[in-house]
Amino acid sequence: MEMYLLTAGEKIKCLRCTAHSCRSGLQCGRPALNISKTQKCQFHGGRGNSAPKTEAGRRRSALAHTKSGNYTKAAKLEQSKNSARLARLEDAMHVLGLTSATKTRGRKSTHYVALTCIDDVQQMIVTDSLS
Repeated sequence: MEMYLLTAGEKIKCLRCTAHSCRSGLQCGRPALNISKTQKCQFHGGRGNSAPKTEAGRRRSALAHTKSGNYTKAAKLEQSKNSARLARLEDAMHVLGLTSATKTRGRKSTHYVALTCIDDVQQMIVTDSLS
């Protein structure tokens, strides 16, 4: 592992980044940043910006990076419940024979409970009308 790198026609001697490639095993050819505590270049974590440590700092960071309210826990929960309800309606259509189309593929919501018989459809109607 080479400690120093000669640049500008071998006129400037600087520390070399100590990161290695996973594929080839070769050492990074870029100069390390002066501010780096771990002797790394800017691409391998030399700037070392760490996340806020205090609860107040985390709150400020979250507020600064929130662009919309679409991804809050409450919004994700609401979207998950709506997705489960839509999947149950699709199941009800298949159980009642209203459609012969293929069911929607993909992962179902965590709130999804499959409807397999007419009793399940009736129970879904009763619970939906109560809420």
